[in-house]
Amino acid sequence: MSVFGPVVKIHPVVLASISDSYERRNEGASRVIGTILGTIDKHSIEVTNCFSVPHNESEDEVAVDMEFAKNMYELHKRVSPTEVIIGWYATGFDITEHSVLIHEYYSREATNPIHLTVDTALQSGKMNIRAYVSAQMGVPGKTVGVMFTPLTVKYIYYDTERIGVDLLQRTRVTPSRTKGLTSDLSQVGSAASRIQDMLTTVLAYIEDVLSGKVTADNSVGRFLMDLVNKVPTITAEDFENMLNSNINDLLMVTYLSNLTQAQIALNEKLVLL
Repeated sequence: MSVFGPVVKIHPVVLASISDSYERRNEGASRVIGTILGTIDKHSIEVTNCFSVPHNESEDEVAVDMEFAKNMYELHKRVSPTEVIIGWYATGFDITEHSVLIHEYYSREATNPIHLTVDTALQSGKMNIRAYVSAQMGVPGKTVGVMFTPLTVKYIYYDTERIGVDLLQRTRVTPSRTKGLTSDLSQVGSAASRIQDMLTTVLAYIEDVLSGKVTADNSVGRFLMDLVNKVPTITAEDFENMLNSNINDLLMVTYLSNLTQAQIALNEKLVLL
């Protein structure tokens, strides 16, 4: 359940980093926490990075190494100056009294920070991810507590991240849960196959709309029109000539690479004589 408020958009690299910090947690630690970084605009919060922060937690008290967090953020700004502190994350499903205290720490570093919970224990059979924003409870002039209100969470990715996500998904069907790196040619073939499947799905949808089996969706139609307009106009003959030219260039590079390898191997043998 979510309320009106900014949409929290999370990148895959953030989830991977949180999972890694949980797997590397200190012995006896029930959860890990950390700082989340990203950008903020009027209607959304984009979470693009994070780092873990050491903390000690017991039933009665909690201590967070905020000095470490500040130093890490200063180092991070040198690499990504556009990313700012937007809140913090914690592994687990519950929001405890300690969460309120930690949230107060981060309220000094960010205006209205968000709190991200990641169920790394998979209590519900999947990694539930929720985002919250805090609000004071009470009457004017007297605060009696803090309420965490859920926000809408969406997952987005850059094109470069999509490659890693696709590779990770392939490990689900292998018994060893591992997948070796594929060659460039195999990746091109796989991408072409996916494009062909997508085109088949689109054509089937268009045919169903034209035949009256499916009600037309104007938003889908506008998207398809925009997609078609982006396709460069080129004749089949020009496309074939361009493709053959690129293939010839690729074959020439491959030939020169093999020739160089042969020359190096021959030179090594001559040196040994």
